[in-house]
Amino acid sequence: MTFLRVLVEGSSDVPIVREVLTRRFSLREGEHFLVHPHQGKGKRPAQPNKVPDPKRRGLLDQLPAKLRAWAKEAAGFDMRVIVLVDADDEDCIALKEYLGSLRPAPPKTLYRIAVEELESWFLADEGAISAAFRRARLQRLPRGEPDRVIGAWEALARVLDVDARTVTGADKARWAEEIARHLNLDDPPSPSFRVFVSGVGNLIGET
Repeated sequence: MTFLRVLVEGSSDVPIVREVLTRRFSLREGEHFLVHPHQGKGKRPAQPNKVPDPKRRGLLDQLPAKLRAWAKEAAGFDMRVIVLVDADDEDCIALKEYLGSLRPAPPKTLYRIAVEELESWFLADEGAISAAFRRARLQRLPRGEPDRVIGAWEALARVLDVDARTVTGADKARWAEEIARHLNLDDPPSPSFRVFVSGVGNLIGET
């Protein structure tokens, strides 16, 4: 049986991944997949082949070690890995090349980048925001290409009429939970989200 392990930066990323896997691909959490949140994006370790510093719990901090461990585990059964990371201010091509260079790793590992932040995927889907938050100030949505919005979570806070200075991690997780259940998963408006969904489909063998 195929089993997916999905690595994300934090708890606010979990709802969108869960929605894609359950609603779009009819997988069951715990039986077909697990999502592993971290304490932020973290940084690329200077020596990726070394045991990671246990005090550094970011995704990039822990990624090389987890891939090494799962490469051994994947030899015994069909385990596939998805790594989802925000681009932030990094060059997407350079980041993708770095991720793909990490060895060893399970042979079926998918690397996907949210451009610029995962909240960009929410900003692109006006219908999902409206369905989740009836009083959202949709006129405040940034115009232009959604994946090029700088400061996506701050922009989402403005749309939800919330002072960004007061926003907590719990707030972001709640927004993600509410909006994710309404996202258009068949034809996502965000280009990078569309690439993520199609990549997952390819990884699990959907034609």
